[in-house]
Amino acid sequence: MVPLPPETVGQPRRPARRGIRPGALTWVAVGIAAFFAIPVLSVLANLALPSAGTWQHLVATVLPQYILNTCLLALGVGLGVPVIGAGCAWLVTMCRFPGRNLFEWALILPLAVPAYVMAYTYTDFLQFAGPVQSLLREAAGWAPRGYWFPEIRSLGGAIAMLILVLYPYVYLLSRAAFLEQSVCALEVSRTLGCSPWGSFFRVALPLARPAIAAGTALALMETLADYGTVSFFGVQTFTTGIVRAWISFGDRVAAAQLASILLGFVLVVLVLERWNRGRARYHHTSSRYQRLPGYRLSGLKAGLAVTACLLPLTLGFLLPALILLKMSLEAGDAQFGARFFQLALNSFTLASISALLAVLLAVVMAYGQRLNPNRWGALANRMASMGYAVPGTVIAVGVLIPFARLDNAMDAWLRAHFGISSGLILTGSIAALVFAYLVRFLAVSLNTVEASLAKVRPTMDDAARSLGVGPGGTLFQVHAPLMWGSLLTAALVVFVDVMKELPATLVMRPFNFDTLAVQAYNLASDERLTEASTASLAIVAVGILPLILLSRAIARSRPGGVR
Repeated sequence: MVPLPPETVGQPRRPARRGIRPGALTWVAVGIAAFFAIPVLSVLANLALPSAGTWQHLVATVLPQYILNTCLLALGVGLGVPVIGAGCAWLVTMCRFPGRNLFEWALILPLAVPAYVMAYTYTDFLQFAGPVQSLLREAAGWAPRGYWFPEIRSLGGAIAMLILVLYPYVYLLSRAAFLEQSVCALEVSRTLGCSPWGSFFRVALPLARPAIAAGTALALMETLADYGTVSFFGVQTFTTGIVRAWISFGDRVAAAQLASILLGFVLVVLVLERWNRGRARYHHTSSRYQRLPGYRLSGLKAGLAVTACLLPLTLGFLLPALILLKMSLEAGDAQFGARFFQLALNSFTLASISALLAVLLAVVMAYGQRLNPNRWGALANRMASMGYAVPGTVIAVGVLIPFARLDNAMDAWLRAHFGISSGLILTGSIAALVFAYLVRFLAVSLNTVEASLAKVRPTMDDAARSLGVGPGGTLFQVHAPLMWGSLLTAALVVFVDVMKELPATLVMRPFNFDTLAVQAYNLASDERLTEASTASLAIVAVGILPLILLSRAIARSRPGGVR
């Protein structure tokens, strides 16, 4: 017997995967990815079409303002969310101070508050007739026109609202990165004379740089996609321009051209995030994972740490939630009752269907790649994940254009051959709207399912196959029980995202079919902020439980323990 080379002893031989032919599930995944690429391709296909004069009018009047406001909005959010998110993540991960166990999961709660709900809340709280200015006038004896107060409904106000809502993206990823860091690197920096804050700035922060950049990129993409906040505050951006061109002007070509420019902004954000990493490597050279050191803070330092964590939590969740609850109890939605419950049912139906389909499609695509790994399946999965980077207004335009043509073609064919009309089967029902949600949020469920499948050892598949269980049986009898928590998490996150989604819902909803998000926006647009509080509070309440579960899961993810 020829002995094995020394470097191969004790190491399992990896099967060569080069040249594996795509299987049936791979082609299904490719078909799903191609289907979900229709909205983006539809938007790009309209670039060369002539516009009905609307585009020239936009270029001559408001396009420069769109570009300037969008850039300033992205710049402000891009500077604010890393400071709050990464700073709070470091404090709750590496330091011990009063309330730290509460802050580690509570700091994620502002993510449950849609930005447009935050805008409605603070507008009522800080407006001229609101409690803050009224109290200041009474306490200081100021005349109604004799003092200056910052205007909340402005570009600066929109930046502040988005920072308070979106900093949890950076907090989540930064906290996960800090939890995964080896204590050895931190201990070496301390032996070299670094203080705890020196270790943070010179070691921990550079190691967490990819996570911080990725979280900031997510926040920027959500900023570019926001419509409710900037529309309510009167800030003209590309999202408001797209909706105005589509609904007010009725020019789909101009809307698609604006959407293509917004896609360019999203592409720039993604390229900058990738460029930020460059060729640098951020992995650890040590495999030792010990308990994190836990710097104990006391006195003034503990007070500053509590203040740093309490301030964004209070401004981003506690204060808005209390304001919404107070307004809802005092003078909530006048239509509360059958009408309100119908709105809640519509929102629940859309979110449930979208969450279920998103998880099923993600399982098919991820499991197909696990059974038969190949480049086509990997490419299909990445293509299907790109929709999360596309704003809801862009997806709405990209879905409505081809679906409306298909509706018209089906109606014309039925009229010509059978003398009947099919009506608007796709765009006149929730079918097109659910498809838009899947394009937007399939990446959320797909990434979760892929990560969960990767934790299941291949030997379990081999054991099931050796007992005569086929691929389908292995999925239902072996993988599904092990992945149940992750599948539920993916469904809950998609459910919450759909409940909060406003731009796509506002543009694509069928006639006489409103949701809680649309109701809150319509009432707020009519300056009926107190009535809008009921629907807004319902949206916030739905998102709390999934976010708490997600934060708990992150806290348990470190191999060596946290405390």
